[in-house]
Amino acid sequence: MPSSLFLLPLRCASRSERRSFSKEHIGLTFQNRPATFIRNMPGVNEAIAKTSCCIIGGGPAGIMLGFLLARAGVPVTVLEKHKDFFRDFRGDTIHPSTLELLYELGLLDKLLAIRHSKITQASACVGDYHVTIADLSHLPTHAKYVALMPQWDFLGFLASEAAKFPHFTLRMEWEAIGLLQADGATTGVIARTPEGTVEIPATLTVGCDGRHAISRQSAHLPLLEEGVPIDVLWLRLSRQKDDPENGLGYANFGRLIVLINRIDYFQVAYLIAKGDFPKLQEAGLPAFRESLTRIVPFLADRVHEIDSWDKVKLLTVQVNRLSRWSSPGLLCIGDAAHAMSPVGGIGINIALQDAVATANILSEALRSNSLTPHHLRQVQQYREKAVRRTQAFQVFAHRILNKVLKNPGPVHPPLILRVLTHLPGFKYLTARLIGMGLQPEHIRSPALPYTK
Repeated sequence: MPSSLFLLPLRCASRSERRSFSKEHIGLTFQNRPATFIRNMPGVNEAIAKTSCCIIGGGPAGIMLGFLLARAGVPVTVLEKHKDFFRDFRGDTIHPSTLELLYELGLLDKLLAIRHSKITQASACVGDYHVTIADLSHLPTHAKYVALMPQWDFLGFLASEAAKFPHFTLRMEWEAIGLLQADGATTGVIARTPEGTVEIPATLTVGCDGRHAISRQSAHLPLLEEGVPIDVLWLRLSRQKDDPENGLGYANFGRLIVLINRIDYFQVAYLIAKGDFPKLQEAGLPAFRESLTRIVPFLADRVHEIDSWDKVKLLTVQVNRLSRWSSPGLLCIGDAAHAMSPVGGIGINIALQDAVATANILSEALRSNSLTPHHLRQVQQYREKAVRRTQAFQVFAHRILNKVLKNPGPVHPPLILRVLTHLPGFKYLTARLIGMGLQPEHIRSPALPYTK
């Protein structure tokens, strides 16, 4: 059941986009604050700024959690190992559930002033059969669409808003390389910085550092892997004014291609069987371009833009989760706790909901210095069921997608698809699943008065 929202759209910054971006554009006045040290030891220095919460990773979950904790009066330091937010393979989708969180924070209109496009429907072409999979226009949210916005713009916006709180600190080019531990508990982070290696003592360390998280590796938290039969190739092709507005998924002849409207161009997701990328490269670029036009004929006048394999990026799909998200002094959330498939395009939004739930549950305990391991376990107990059910849906979808990839002939839509898509309410139910998720969160952490 391919659709434009079955795959999380990801984006590569072009060189021109990187050059045109500036710190002033998003107000990143907090970058690269100088570190201050109170002692010098061979190889390790200790920063004077002990914090209540040290967050590893300046992605969506890390910045959102830092924002919410600082808003609640909790001293928080976010560590981002890169010097900016530009990254290959950053997801660009901001789902209605996340837009609703921004509305609750009073930031929605300000966010939407940043250039973006919208998806109001998810559609698919299965062979010659065109169907609307989901219609988001009836969701019980203020923004009834998926906003497509470069993630560096979204992160820059959140970070600049968080910087207004006196308890928020963002350390760019500070890379976590290990955990401070004492008596079986995590007591902070060891980070590599441009000025040297530092120790950051913290009451709580939160790993938001993605699927290759140093946080969970250092704490030896057990990881459960799900088998995944697909990978995704990402590329971009120019877009013309008379091209489809909403993203479409196309399935035929053993291929599945998704087009995401990026206003100026299409982000193209090309599904392949896991491990098949070398075979495609061996067959050559002409055969690859021909397969694109065979499935999506209107792209024929622009596939020549793919003139090098350097313009085709491989995303290795993973689905996994920790059996324990926490240990004393440490909590993992987002991809650090559970890597999601691109199916449904909901990974970023699940991570953001983790961050909101974490702030809701932990902010008061952190502020009153009464945090216990029980509080950390509460986060997993509250969020895990929704995560596991979402991953189960993704694993089921993988089986369907795998069947499409194994059928080299013309695709005929199965009877179940034709029946379901004609049922009253089907496209609204799928829209709720895609747009809201199984357990949408709401802002319940306090907002303390601040001046800065």
